[in-house]
Amino acid sequence: MQSHPVKRVVAGALAAAAVITAVSFAQVPATAAPAPALQAPPTNSSDALAKYRDLSAQAEKISQDYLKAQDDLTAKQGVLDKATQEVTAAQQAGVKASADVTRYRVDVDKFAGASFTSGVQLNKLSALLAGNSAQDFLDRSSALDVLATEKDQALNNLTGAVQAAADAQKKATTAQGVAQSAKDAAAKLTTDIAAQKQSLDDQLAQITAANAALSAADRASRKDTGGNAPNLPAPTAAAQTALNAALSKLGSDYVWGATGPSTFDCSGLMLWAYAKAGITLPRTSSEQSTFGAAVPKDQLQPGDLVFYYSPVSHVGMYLGNNKMVHAPDTGDVVKISSLQPQYAGARRPTA
Repeated sequence: MQSHPVKRVVAGALAAAAVITAVSFAQVPATAAPAPALQAPPTNSSDALAKYRDLSAQAEKISQDYLKAQDDLTAKQGVLDKATQEVTAAQQAGVKASADVTRYRVDVDKFAGASFTSGVQLNKLSALLAGNSAQDFLDRSSALDVLATEKDQALNNLTGAVQAAADAQKKATTAQGVAQSAKDAAAKLTTDIAAQKQSLDDQLAQITAANAALSAADRASRKDTGGNAPNLPAPTAAAQTALNAALSKLGSDYVWGATGPSTFDCSGLMLWAYAKAGITLPRTSSEQSTFGAAVPKDQLQPGDLVFYYSPVSHVGMYLGNNKMVHAPDTGDVVKISSLQPQYAGARRPTA
């Protein structure tokens, strides 16, 4: 984890941090525990507030991972349920096909060893030789044609039933394999979720302890909403609707896992705002970072989603003039901030 400087009183250092060149998704170095996304930190920021931000940023990453694991578990459960239904359907089809095989085999067996019917060989030459007249021959031939047709139909029925039984068995085996894989994955995710929940609880305990060390000024700075938004229009009606929705929540409290309408985490705010525009975003910041179209930093437009860290664990919405609206971290509120040095890329949501 990157640590904050002991003192943040040197204005020149803050100015330098604000002009660090942003990098693309592929260029951002991975960090096990990224530094927090500061929101225009005041020059009198205390060591206690710096530590609090560190802990909050780590907790946000854990929270986003925890939410994604829950989504993955839901998806795996859906795969398991579907595969289980397919196993049942395939097994039922197999039972029917097996019954058909037995039934059609009886019909085929009637013809399998038959060389004569009523003492006459089953071919038209024998019908001619055994007949007493032309009409007798025609009658016998007609009967033989009926028998031949029935024999072919019996063979076709048996062949089809055998193939259906084989197909049903194959489908059942495949579905059972999918179901077992989904079940194993769900079990692992359940274990991971429990571990992440424990990690998050531990992090929250540290944050609670750190909160006690914050001064009144520190706490007040967390409630600052960042001033006025740039008066720049979004390029589409949907983006404008989402942008207006996000800005309407300035001052709302940050809460882990919250998706509105009164409290939000970072990705929850984006999810809620774009839902107002009829666009459904994925739940977490990492999943949102692959939604829609990638946007180079020099082509950002109001309404675009901007992401931070590698792997991605924070998201905001671009407003123009190098500003964004976002839900930073615990103890903070939805606010307007400058784009941060940990910038990792942007996406433009589309319907």
